[in-house]
Amino acid sequence: MGFSQAVIEAITTDAKHALEVKMAAARGVTKLYGIGFHAIRQNTRLKATTFLQQRAFHVNGALRQEPFDSSAEKPQFPGASAEFIDHLEFIQPNVISGIPVYRVMDRQGQIINPSEDPKLSKETVLNFYQKMTLLNTMDRILYESQRQGRISFYMTNYGEEGTHIGSAAALEPTDLVFGQYREAGVLMYRGFPLDLFMAQCYANADDLGKGRQMPVHYGCKDLNFVTISSPLATQIPQAAGAAYAVKRENANRVVICYFGEGAASEGDAHAGFNFSATLECPLIFFCRNNGYAISTPTNEQYRGDGIAARGPGYGLMSIRVDGNDVFAVYNATKEARRRAVAENQPFLIEAMTYRIGHHSTSDDSSAYRSVDEVNYWDKQDHPISRLRHYMTARGWWGEDEEKAWRKQSRKLVMEAFERAERRLKPNPELLFTDVYDEMIPLIAKQRDAMWRHIQQYKEHYPLDLYEK
Repeated sequence: MGFSQAVIEAITTDAKHALEVKMAAARGVTKLYGIGFHAIRQNTRLKATTFLQQRAFHVNGALRQEPFDSSAEKPQFPGASAEFIDHLEFIQPNVISGIPVYRVMDRQGQIINPSEDPKLSKETVLNFYQKMTLLNTMDRILYESQRQGRISFYMTNYGEEGTHIGSAAALEPTDLVFGQYREAGVLMYRGFPLDLFMAQCYANADDLGKGRQMPVHYGCKDLNFVTISSPLATQIPQAAGAAYAVKRENANRVVICYFGEGAASEGDAHAGFNFSATLECPLIFFCRNNGYAISTPTNEQYRGDGIAARGPGYGLMSIRVDGNDVFAVYNATKEARRRAVAENQPFLIEAMTYRIGHHSTSDDSSAYRSVDEVNYWDKQDHPISRLRHYMTARGWWGEDEEKAWRKQSRKLVMEAFERAERRLKPNPELLFTDVYDEMIPLIAKQRDAMWRHIQQYKEHYPLDLYEK
């Protein structure tokens, strides 16, 4: 059945009018959003310190906004700061040498430039070393525990201990940490006890997460360490939001967000980088570039000059450091923290290191890299051996101290390990708590169904191993 030309024209006219009304409404909403966002920013600035009121935020030395001058023969586009050129030229990647790697010590533990020596006390340096080696010992025991079927999963931190301890030591206890899944040393440095590491991996009744997370997904509210989640890079935009809240509070705090070079390929990384820069958040992005995203090497992960090279494009102050040099990591993180708080701006630290262990107990890295490659980093460029060289040269550490500490640290880990194995599992009822303040009927129905199932097949559910 056909329509007359008049009817078609009437329908077309009505559709055009409706579209115009919707577009006008959208423009109005956009305008209101802009006004509201401007008001929020103005209110935030009124509450800021005198320093922040007077601060002109710079990116690469150029002011973000300049007075408009219509007579000037230069680009007036609002989206970039640049000059005109009169010849066609594309910007090529890697036309200059790569971003340099900042370091303080060489591979033999010798300070290269005395002015960069953080001059930490003997007690502090010994604490660095003991935390790094204790983490290493815990990794070895829990890795073997998984291989023996005692726990379901594990991820080691071999080779990356310097990135954990160096960065953690440069932070304040009140600073908020978003981890990925290979930052156990950060939590250990903050005082997380071996018993709770073991409780989490064993999912026993002492686990702060009540046995709901898979192993190595640690978290601790008291230590300002946000619980780790499995999906890759989700912590990056979350950290940007948290840092914006910290800025609104005008507190002397920063947020630090850890991730790997593989996670930097996720879309969440773009959102987090861009939000933190445009909202001027006190946030440190800490990228552990350890050479592999599971089995994907860096030469298949990106074509540019690593992750630090992306920072300037987002307006992030950026640096690349030797992640196997705990002092370089400490210095870079400490300065980034100082400036992030003082200037309300984000920083990007790319720590170059190497993942000596397998990605996880579900991975066999011998399928995609050689033993010689791994041995080089394990024997010749390891963060623990480098720090030991430093201490030995100063007479702070020797073979006797090493043997005694290795024995003591293994004893500490094994005692916590044995206690964790003896503990009961959490009460199954805890599966249904901590979501709603009061249990809703649907959750109650699921709980009742679980108990009926357990009673029907009780030979498969040894409830004597669970807390009542």
